[in-house]
Amino acid sequence: MKKLQIYEPAMCCPTGICGVGVDPELLRMSTVVNTLKKNKLNIERFNLTNSPMEFVNNQEVNKLINESGVEKLPVTLLDGQIVLIGRYPTNDELTSFLEVPKEILAIKPRVVKISRKSKESNGCDCTNGECK
Repeated sequence: MKKLQIYEPAMCCPTGICGVGVDPELLRMSTVVNTLKKNKLNIERFNLTNSPMEFVNNQEVNKLINESGVEKLPVTLLDGQIVLIGRYPTNDELTSFLEVPKEILAIKPRVVKISRKSKESNGCDCTNGECK
């Protein structure tokens, strides 16, 4: 089984999707990584803030950072070899690297049940000026 590792710059939390200004690319990566893990694929993300020893212990990543600086992050490794520097892999690249069908990352529509609010609630969960 292929092993994919993504080494990311320092962020405030492991996924980078905390706070008010969420980067859509970090949100995509979080969703994609979770989907791939649920499908039992071998993929890991390492954030410089939360997993600094992973950067020290990986010779390829350590060498890249020492020679070129952390500005080169994120870095993607496939089976221990650097395959991408300076950006996150696309969904197509991820499925190609891991040798899985592209459909594994296809967006599946969800059915959402919408409840109708009464006219007196003004479209929210408020009645007579009191919110629940």
